[in-house]
Amino acid sequence: MPTNLLSDLAAKNATAQDKAIRKLADGDGLFLWVYADGTKYWRMRYYLAGKEKGLSLGVYPKITLADARARRADVLTQLKAGLDPSQERKAVKAAAVLSAANTFKAVADEWYEKQAGTWADSHALDVKRRLESNIYPTLGARPIADLSAPEVLAAVRKIEARGATDLAHRVMGVVGQVLRYGIATGRGARDHTADLRGALTPHVKSHQHAVSEKSLPQLLADISRYDQPPTNGDKQTRIALQVLALTFVRTSELIGATWGELTLPKDDGDGGIWIVPAARMKGKKDHVVPLAPQAVAAFKELQVLAGDSSWVLPGRNPVKPVSNNTLLFALYRLGYKGKMTGHGFRAVASTALYESNLFQPDWIERQLAHVPDNQVAAAYNRAKYLPDRQQMMRWWATYLVEHGLLGKPDMLVSALTA
Repeated sequence: MPTNLLSDLAAKNATAQDKAIRKLADGDGLFLWVYADGTKYWRMRYYLAGKEKGLSLGVYPKITLADARARRADVLTQLKAGLDPSQERKAVKAAAVLSAANTFKAVADEWYEKQAGTWADSHALDVKRRLESNIYPTLGARPIADLSAPEVLAAVRKIEARGATDLAHRVMGVVGQVLRYGIATGRGARDHTADLRGALTPHVKSHQHAVSEKSLPQLLADISRYDQPPTNGDKQTRIALQVLALTFVRTSELIGATWGELTLPKDDGDGGIWIVPAARMKGKKDHVVPLAPQAVAAFKELQVLAGDSSWVLPGRNPVKPVSNNTLLFALYRLGYKGKMTGHGFRAVASTALYESNLFQPDWIERQLAHVPDNQVAAAYNRAKYLPDRQQMMRWWATYLVEHGLLGKPDMLVSALTA
């Protein structure tokens, strides 16, 4: 049994008594070192292979007398087993450092940095949010090698419990990619998501709402009257919806557009080009959008409305673009909630262009920015089929005008009908 020479009161009242260091023994190698400035440290003296060694056990009073005695007992147990307590402590610290570097969050952050450069900015932000909001709070601090399938499932089911089944499946996919990266870099043991197939509620994917060809004329006529009674919306949003129909780009690509991306001819004829930079594209490749005369005229109207702003669609604060929901909510105001979205113009255009039998599938797919995943970036030609696509976009603009893009004849703008 340890000698236990000290008491709580003696430890509390101990002073250096005019010495630089005063050492008070508690027995079995445990000492309280008291310094002249009043600080106190617990130290352990032990012998190994005939050599004296020392070990710090903490600062008093943060480490109480009882704590120090418990740590002394651990040291004596290690010595009895033939271990060097000092080396054991170093090993524990090293393991802690290694564990911290191999947490799920550490591995996920490393994986993210390697992947984000190949993604569109919007997708990179989505992935980051999925990790930070849904996974890091529960799995972030766990060593990736120690994770289990039930842990991963419990974390993702919290998302599912909110009714966000699609997000739950997407987050599970991200977790799987991180786990596989951990295995590839020698820090993970298993991709548990492979064991969890079928464990989540199936998500029934719904397509973006889009009107039929039969309903297109009414939609286009409604849009043309958006800035008139009874809707009384703003002119910029009305023209933006018409541009979205004419170009069938993704809504985010139009909202994020700047005037530096556009080349507009002096007249309202052919030759207009919009190059959406790779950084804003889902496929991380520049996207060329030939502009029909109707689109050129629409952009010129927007340019007048934009004034000095560098954004094609400036918001109330002209140094920022309009909200991502501006065009969607405009469609809601027109009565198309659940019937049409900004993305729906892509579906309408794709259907009409294919059914016309006038254009090659490659032209249509290239204009939709649908590039095969195995396309080598260095070999990607952003202007491929450009003359053919210019012809196709002129046909599409004419098609929209004939179906009511500009409303009734008395509402037509002469520049748009040239």
